[in-house]
Amino acid sequence: MDKVISLSDAAALVHSGDTLALGGMTLYRRPTAFVRELLRGNVRDLTLLCFTASFESDLLVGAGRVKAIRSCYFGLESFGLAPMYTQAATRGDVRVIEESENSLAFGLRAAMAGMSFMPGPGWIGTDLLKVRPDVKVIDDPYTGQPVVAFPAIACDVAVIHAAVADRAGNAQFGNLAADQEVATVARTVIITAEEIVDHLDGPVQIPTMAVTGVAHAPRGAWPTSCYPLYPIAGGEILRYLEGCAAGKFDEYLTEFLQSPISNLQSQNGVGA
Repeated sequence: MDKVISLSDAAALVHSGDTLALGGMTLYRRPTAFVRELLRGNVRDLTLLCFTASFESDLLVGAGRVKAIRSCYFGLESFGLAPMYTQAATRGDVRVIEESENSLAFGLRAAMAGMSFMPGPGWIGTDLLKVRPDVKVIDDPYTGQPVVAFPAIACDVAVIHAAVADRAGNAQFGNLAADQEVATVARTVIITAEEIVDHLDGPVQIPTMAVTGVAHAPRGAWPTSCYPLYPIAGGEILRYLEGCAAGKFDEYLTEFLQSPISNLQSQNGVGA
């Protein structure tokens, strides 16, 4: 089955109010080209579900498209804080749903198992339970010890950037992050790929039966990295941070959406 679609058609699968999962990890293999396309439309009131959130998520927050965040980390690694998220969270403009690695992992596992929750010992003795009253503590029926019942986490659309995919949507992307899990629980799964081939050799990390559509997106993670094809474009990340610090997020976003990636790579000494 040929599942190749355009980036614009892929972005049209996301609707206002959706929970949108963005794949990758920190500044590695983020679906930036997809987010660029999504920002050209009018989708808003999104709940972002990211194991870790980064540059592409900060663009969505800064553009006012996000109402809530579910992530255990939102930042730019050694480059510092994610500026637009930090501002929005400080002002209370977005709802921050407190998560940790294990609450996300257990919540996804519960959804994968078709359960309403997954029990685990995490958060016992911490203040996380005070800021998440929806997360309950129950007694283990076998030991009588308290355990946390982490509620299931599902999403409407998951977008995952791959190094290579075939026309049926089978994808291969190296570092797994939590991408296989979100692809399992999402109603709609979009793969963006650096290269689309007729037949995928080697291990398939997300299979065609989970995929709704696959879109060609060369340099689709830039300025985050896509190992082994290209590294993090540190110069562009710094340019973004400098623009935000100067109160010029809107100017940066306009240029980022309108300029070809090749132009952005070459200007101001920004590397590929």
